[in-house]
Amino acid sequence: MSSLFQTLAPFAEALLRVAVGLALVPHGLRNTFGFFPNTGVRALNLRDLAKQLDHDGYRPGGFWAPAISVTQLVGGPLLALGLFTRPVAAVVLIFLLVADVERWRVGRYFWNKLGLEYTLMWTIATFTVLVHGGGLYSLDHLLGWDF
Repeated sequence: MSSLFQTLAPFAEALLRVAVGLALVPHGLRNTFGFFPNTGVRALNLRDLAKQLDHDGYRPGGFWAPAISVTQLVGGPLLALGLFTRPVAAVVLIFLLVADVERWRVGRYFWNKLGLEYTLMWTIATFTVLVHGGGLYSLDHLLGWDF
């Protein structure tokens, strides 16, 4: 079984990296351009996101709102492709750690109470991508980069 798992490991790492990257994109589309309006969020554009961030104590919201959008809309696809994997994963990890703190503040642990359960899983997945890098099936590997 060991050789089977060693054979599957690069595919599993790529699948996790792609899932982490692509999971960010719908959030960025929602917060930036108003996609998926009936998903329970208050902010459907950068201006509203900036106001929400200011209200929640993440000031200046006018700086953080576009930073979040870039993290999600640029960082997500870069992770999915495995391009600049470790630097992007580090930025996403910091973003998710802040989200974890906020989720804990709002609802403690359970996801159905807006707690950190859901974001914590993505944080752990992102940390795994950071540690392993782009892997065999990534643009980083194809280009000979080891970030």
